[in-house]
Amino acid sequence: MADAEKPTNTTAAADKKPGSTLEADLTKYKLAADITRDVMKKLIELSVEGAKLIDLCTEGDKLLEQGTGSVFNKPVKGVKVNKGIAFPTCVSVNNAVAHFSPLASDPQATQALAKGDVVKLQLGAHIDGFAAITAETIVVGASTDNPVTGRQADVIKAAWTAAEVAMRLVKVGNKNWAVTEGVAKTAQAWDCKPVEGMLSCQQTQNVIDGKKRVILNPSEAQRREFEAATFAEGEVYGIDILISSGEDGKARAEESRTTIYQRDSTVTYQLKMKTSRAVFTEVQKKAGSFPFNVRILEDEKRARMGLQEAVQHSLVKPYDVIYTPNNTFVAGFHFTIALLPGGPSLITHPPIWYKPELVKTEKDLEDEELKGLLARNLRPSKKKGKKVGEAEPKTD
Repeated sequence: MADAEKPTNTTAAADKKPGSTLEADLTKYKLAADITRDVMKKLIELSVEGAKLIDLCTEGDKLLEQGTGSVFNKPVKGVKVNKGIAFPTCVSVNNAVAHFSPLASDPQATQALAKGDVVKLQLGAHIDGFAAITAETIVVGASTDNPVTGRQADVIKAAWTAAEVAMRLVKVGNKNWAVTEGVAKTAQAWDCKPVEGMLSCQQTQNVIDGKKRVILNPSEAQRREFEAATFAEGEVYGIDILISSGEDGKARAEESRTTIYQRDSTVTYQLKMKTSRAVFTEVQKKAGSFPFNVRILEDEKRARMGLQEAVQHSLVKPYDVIYTPNNTFVAGFHFTIALLPGGPSLITHPPIWYKPELVKTEKDLEDEELKGLLARNLRPSKKKGKKVGEAEPKTD
């Protein structure tokens, strides 16, 4: 996400929830993660030369609805369990950074995948408001006999390695800036840059854009204004790693129309237009507090008109489609991670497509501190008695 930071509150229910419920919450997080894995696996199978992006997006959303629709169908204490899409399926190709999910009426609706395209797939599901969002990068037509090379290989290797570094830096007691710097140093090893201003956020029930955040490659102004935060036990984060093969990681909006929006529950405003009020009511009913694609709304023309006023008054925020310069590539991985008493624990599953033998690059990570970090397990093993004079392993 590239939004400027806004104060975002967690729900009152989530704030008051005692730590003893974390295990029950994790069951729902993990179930949502299993659904996203199954949908991602199917999408990767469908992401072949000639596949239309709009077909992949609509199929992904359909599978997410089917997956969440098959679980938790019995009311809990007489209350129906809310579940569904936590992030609409997006298929962003080559230098498109994220959030590309066209409508049938869009000029780019006919865009199809070509051999060699670098494709970022992102989607998410939630059970009872506990969201698991995942993203990974594939290359159309690549195989062990025809691996990815050149700048495409560099940016994918940089992105996945940066994701592995970030997993180990999102730990209790660490600052958010440690992740920012670790990702930047990792990307540099492959002459790549994190995409400027991308945000990762704390998650709670029904909230995927919580107050504690991590920023990638901040501008000077963003660095001055961004709030430092310390990771704490019991927290959950959605970490979005987006790396560009370009020189500075800067991205900008181009011709693509925004199709994904999200209600901002911290803002109140009385909409003036009848159409705007009707559309906003439909958004609340169908998507709640999660991002949605205009595609789910009954009348696209009316929806766009109604959303315009809601966006102007910040009731709804857009997820714009942005691009790095032509002839550059962006690779991305998104994971959801929980900070448990025993250490960090991945909620989402490892990437399905990515394997070292599919990506051949001449560059490698040389930084000894980062290499040492990657050599450690994500969760620390139980301590054994150490020899006299033996130092504790460095963790920062």
